[in-house]
Amino acid sequence: MSGVKVFAEDNRLVIVGDDDDTLKVESLLLKALKVVEKGGSFSEREVEYFLRDEEADPSKILRDVILTTHRGKGITPKTEGQRLYAEAMRRSDLTVAVGPAGTGKTYLAAAVAIHFLKAKIISRVILVRPVLEAGERLGFLPGDILQKVDPYFRPLYDALYDMVESDVLQRFFEKGTLEVAPLAFMRGRTFNDSFVILDEAQNTTTEQMKMFLTRMGFGSKFVVTGDITQIDLPKGVTSGLVEAVQILKSIPEVEIIKLSERDVVRHTLVQKIVKSYEEYGKS
Repeated sequence: MSGVKVFAEDNRLVIVGDDDDTLKVESLLLKALKVVEKGGSFSEREVEYFLRDEEADPSKILRDVILTTHRGKGITPKTEGQRLYAEAMRRSDLTVAVGPAGTGKTYLAAAVAIHFLKAKIISRVILVRPVLEAGERLGFLPGDILQKVDPYFRPLYDALYDMVESDVLQRFFEKGTLEVAPLAFMRGRTFNDSFVILDEAQNTTTEQMKMFLTRMGFGSKFVVTGDITQIDLPKGVTSGLVEAVQILKSIPEVEIIKLSERDVVRHTLVQKIVKSYEEYGKS
């Protein structure tokens, strides 16, 4: 669609190009107008996405503000897949999101969790990851437990610091309102009135995944995220996430969201890289 040109002429926008392409651009501009009229805006990445996916409605997607950050920025889904994912987390007690890097699995889960915390729907947020792949041999790392697991939770920290002021976040951690924990430390615990996110779930074993899912208590929301194309488990070990998708799909109350390269919202090159790897894998 690089041959299409848009320019202003008096009080009109003129679109020049092939018929099919100009119709696509016209359709997007009309949809964009609805967003702008309500105070919304578009980034270059979002324009590219909506040009690729003609069925996606920007006025429906970009108006779904999940959370307003301390900087006044509204966090919204950027694709139809992300919108469905956000809706699933708000609606269901257990949501499983599978998709490649850059599809917002962790970021959106953190945004919904903070929204629920601020709205007092839940009383605490628990961030869980399998660390050191399947082994979780934390004793070989220097420092106390928080220092040992810090590198593995950095992506979750980055998301939280983008949403909440650092001093408020620090108080959350001090009071136990926010907690980070390696998956191995979940055994024997039950979480009531909590929003629990299991990130990088492709690196769980069958036993670990079953153990985690059975930690759910009353009034809690569980979100499981992972990328089944980046499994770091030893050869021959089944991923708990891959297995869980098959086992849980027969339970109506569990929502399984499958994101794809179309939902990648990082640099446009990331989307092309993800797609190229998928095509290589298939061949």
